[in-house]
Amino acid sequence: MVARSTPASFMWTNGQYYSMGRVITFSRNVFIPLTTVCRNRCDYCGFRTPVHEGAILSPGEVERLLRHGSTMGCTEALFTFGERPEMEPGFSGMLSAMGYRSILDYCFEMCRLAIKVGLLPHTNAGILSYGEMDQLREVNASMGLMLETVAEVPAHRNSPGKRPEERIRMMEDAGKLRIPFTTGILVGIGDTMGDREEAFMLIRDLHRRYGHIQEVIIQNFCPKEGTPMASSPVPSTDEMCVTIELAREILPAEVAVQIPPNLADASALIPCGVDDLGGVSPVTPDYINPEHPWPGIEELERVAGTARLRERLCIYPRFIEMGWYPPSIEGLIKRLEQQIRGERR
Repeated sequence: MVARSTPASFMWTNGQYYSMGRVITFSRNVFIPLTTVCRNRCDYCGFRTPVHEGAILSPGEVERLLRHGSTMGCTEALFTFGERPEMEPGFSGMLSAMGYRSILDYCFEMCRLAIKVGLLPHTNAGILSYGEMDQLREVNASMGLMLETVAEVPAHRNSPGKRPEERIRMMEDAGKLRIPFTTGILVGIGDTMGDREEAFMLIRDLHRRYGHIQEVIIQNFCPKEGTPMASSPVPSTDEMCVTIELAREILPAEVAVQIPPNLADASALIPCGVDDLGGVSPVTPDYINPEHPWPGIEELERVAGTARLRERLCIYPRFIEMGWYPPSIEGLIKRLEQQIRGERR
């Protein structure tokens, strides 16, 4: 393990990090799962459904969610869906009936709709090629892909898209394309602390090379009924804290360490070195973990404790300053920046 070093804006006292006037950030989003059909079959996943059960959200449904989110003060449209759903027999026919050649073409159009409504798109679509990311970056403020783990774990034995080398390749391509990027690990799926250390070092090295990593999510495994890992143990708060400390020691200070506040004891984990509470939605549930509702803003303020809670956009300020976004959304970024500054007052 690496030696402990106190990160900026923290003080190490009595075995924990404490705030020295620090800020905890979050974004307000609309969670839009375009489809639950997926080629992967992860042992812990309760999101994936077969084609005959996996509906595609219609453009009308997407627009309704986007407009509702806009009226509720959201700034981000989080688009997600199962990886490569066209590889599942029958899915392409469903998509064709809607007038689209591929799920990525459909996602592109829905991102354009989000921009028109006044929300910044952030797409997490699983494994994409360099060319596909190059296409989608024209309608996205940021994008993401969870690394999950650098280890070959049994939970991924039926999931070709979870091969570490494939995910690392995509993360590197995102850097080459100058896409503000989110990644992270999933704790408790058969990984070890050594695997997590290796993952953080790999992310650190990619960021040093390309400067594109915005945040690293440290997400705890949550068992789902009816899955092969339904009875597997959940990582303890202590284990999560040690993992967060490790991340904060290894990652550059400008890369935020994020935890999902609906999945873990966030108030206990923030002193371990958390910078960000991710995207929360006043409109839609966490479709990946629907049994865990999003906390409201008042709850986030309580969780933040002595730190100051601040809303952010899905593209971090330094990437806005560098111009790492498509010119077509510059006006929207400026308008939403003004919106969240006004809410802070």
